[in-house]
Amino acid sequence: MLDDVDWRGKIFSGGWVAAHGGTLPVTEPATGEVLAEVGQADAQDIDNAVQQAAAAQPAWAETPGPERAALIRRVARLLEDNRAEFEHWLVREGGAIPPKAAFEVDLVLAELWEAAALPTQPWGHLLPTSEAGRESIARRVPLGVVGVISPWNFPQILSMRAVAPALALGNAVVLKPDVNTAVAGGTLIARLFEAASLPAGLLHVLAGDAPAGAALTEHPGVAAISFTGSTAVGRLVGEAAGRTLKRVSLELGGNNALVILDDADLEVASSAGAWGAFLHQGQVCMTAGRHIVLDTVADEYIDRLAARAAQLPVGDPFRGEVALGPLINAKQLSNVDRIVTSTVSAGASVRAGGKYADLFYEPTVLADVTTSMPAFREEIFGPVAPVVVVSTEDEAVAAANDSEYGLVAAIQTGSVERGRAFAARLRTGIVHVNDQTLNNDAFAPFGGTGASGNGTRFGSAHSWDEFTQWQWVTLREQAHGFPF
Repeated sequence: MLDDVDWRGKIFSGGWVAAHGGTLPVTEPATGEVLAEVGQADAQDIDNAVQQAAAAQPAWAETPGPERAALIRRVARLLEDNRAEFEHWLVREGGAIPPKAAFEVDLVLAELWEAAALPTQPWGHLLPTSEAGRESIARRVPLGVVGVISPWNFPQILSMRAVAPALALGNAVVLKPDVNTAVAGGTLIARLFEAASLPAGLLHVLAGDAPAGAALTEHPGVAAISFTGSTAVGRLVGEAAGRTLKRVSLELGGNNALVILDDADLEVASSAGAWGAFLHQGQVCMTAGRHIVLDTVADEYIDRLAARAAQLPVGDPFRGEVALGPLINAKQLSNVDRIVTSTVSAGASVRAGGKYADLFYEPTVLADVTTSMPAFREEIFGPVAPVVVVSTEDEAVAAANDSEYGLVAAIQTGSVERGRAFAARLRTGIVHVNDQTLNNDAFAPFGGTGASGNGTRFGSAHSWDEFTQWQWVTLREQAHGFPF
């Protein structure tokens, strides 16, 4: 798809155009090779995009729902036909292993098919009225221009889960993908909609750093911001969006608990623990970042988890069959190493991993971790499984809730009723019993609490709440007078 257009060094905004902010290199983290370059948007580019989007959006909102649905279906079919190209860029630019890339494209397809169903759903209510001769209606109307700021770890799904439903429901969209995955999370998405003949001006894709994100968030012509990223940046986005009174959706970080009760199948539990901690090098907001284990089974769980970690090969996912690829950049590597090193200095022990070469960090298991150590308190965003041992179920609940984050938790137990009761005591937006923390369904509500977000939900019918607003309309056959 990218061979068909002149996209290199450019942004997508009224076509493929040069950016006022210059260009950015597209780098492969596994090798450091520069794969291409894209345009780097600045505040002027953002302003131009918002103005074009605002001008195009009213006609799109008036387009019949079935036509908008058909457009989204065309996008899905194009992705199905070209998925190898999308997976390729996730591997090369994002450091994903091929199965992760394929899984992400599957998630994107699910989001597109769900979004395509939205425009033909009922979009209002006939209300009772307090006066004879008056008809009263509540209807959903688009917000206008929606700004989407997406991250680098799952760049296609975390862009598309906002872009697709926002467009399907009659909005225009300005997407700012992360510069680390500007092609996988931006350029390819622009090409999909362009090839599907989305009317001009409705989607703009502009990679950029913090100034571009700030310009989009603060722009008075943007009605809503959908942000997925770190908690620290999310707080800044929420503050800026609040000043212009725009709607804001914040999907932020997580420091998620995987709880192993004493009746769990430890072979299964350690498999869930390894998958939850090490998938995509632990660079997922839903990663199992805190393994909380009852003491009677802790030694065996740690042994099994460490054995699994030691057998996972790490390397270049484009040139070899590996389980873990590189971390996204040197900054991320430095942060992971800082947390591991300081936790070991505080008294934890390394049972597997703990070493790295270039951007390749070994899957790491830390034992003897306490709730005061950095690996317990901070979101690591790397392939590290800190294990905390507790004596009772009440202590396990307290440890799981001992975090400012509240995205997801998972529980391993031999009793589903015990798991259900335990789940009811957790302060998270998502809980899985006899599973691991990494789950996503396009039709399920998704969101966290506390430092993990403002409780906003993505997913199928919940997109109506994110990307439309209610309008109350009354109608009379004839006007009438009033006492004044």
